[in-house]
Amino acid sequence: MTATQITASTGTGDTGRAAERSAALPAPDRRPRRRGQWAAWAFLAPVVVYLVVFYAYPLYRNLDLSLRDYTVRSFIDGNAPFVWFANYVAVFQDPTFWPALANTATFTLVSIAFQYSIGMALAVFFFQRFPLSATLRALFLVPWLLPLLVSASAWSWMLNSDSGVVNAALSAAGIDPVNWLTSPQWALVSVLIANIWIGVPFNLVILYSGLQNISTDIYEAASIDGANAWQKFWRITFPLLRPVSAITILLGLVYTLKVFDIIWIMTRGGPGSSSTTFAIWTYRLGFGSALPDLSPAAAVGNLLIVIALVFGLIYIRAQRRLEV
Repeated sequence: MTATQITASTGTGDTGRAAERSAALPAPDRRPRRRGQWAAWAFLAPVVVYLVVFYAYPLYRNLDLSLRDYTVRSFIDGNAPFVWFANYVAVFQDPTFWPALANTATFTLVSIAFQYSIGMALAVFFFQRFPLSATLRALFLVPWLLPLLVSASAWSWMLNSDSGVVNAALSAAGIDPVNWLTSPQWALVSVLIANIWIGVPFNLVILYSGLQNISTDIYEAASIDGANAWQKFWRITFPLLRPVSAITILLGLVYTLKVFDIIWIMTRGGPGSSSTTFAIWTYRLGFGSALPDLSPAAAVGNLLIVIALVFGLIYIRAQRRLEV
């Protein structure tokens, strides 16, 4: 037998024995992997159920409500005819639409601008860590901790035309009293002041926590290079707080778009439509009369959802650009 034959026979024998050993080995058990998959689905199931029950289904019902002609009777028995986008057309053609849109935009943008600016200034101020800074910072949280019913009622009393402390202070200074809650020129300003006061503490807390994540070494290096306080803020603090600022502004936008209780308690959207926003309008349509317009109210509510969704998509796009 030649060397080649011996090698071939040896290789064949090794291959055969390896095949026999592999055939003798038991098949891999897939049960642990399946158990892990079932465990993952078990942990995920409560979240899915929560999203379906409290988000997906209500959104579906609200969309269905806006695409049908619901009355009180058909809302109970469920026999409402499809009218497709007729409710949306009626909403766009309603005389209240454009004032409500303008009020919603003004109320939201002005509130966010002042809440963020004042919150940023207070966060930078309290970051200096002077005596009693923690106590004063805690006191600034009081408007955020109070129930909105209490805050709105307090502002209604302070801005009352006859017995409010604001008009009393103006009279003491020789200024004519202002009809804060009953004048079309001042009603929206009044609810804006109250909403800004309530929202500042939220911005203060979030931005202050963001400042704590900035290393003090950066500020020390800037001081050595001769940077003043404004340069430190504009070139260090503000750029490094952009991710925190983005989520703060987004949450403020979503919250402010749906503000209802403050406006309703203080002015009820009046006088006329001077302080009516989409949130107030949808409530008036759905619950403001003995014969509610349920389907147009749902259509206005869906417009609010779309606006909030647009801002959310803008935020996601901005975040992706920052990550790149």
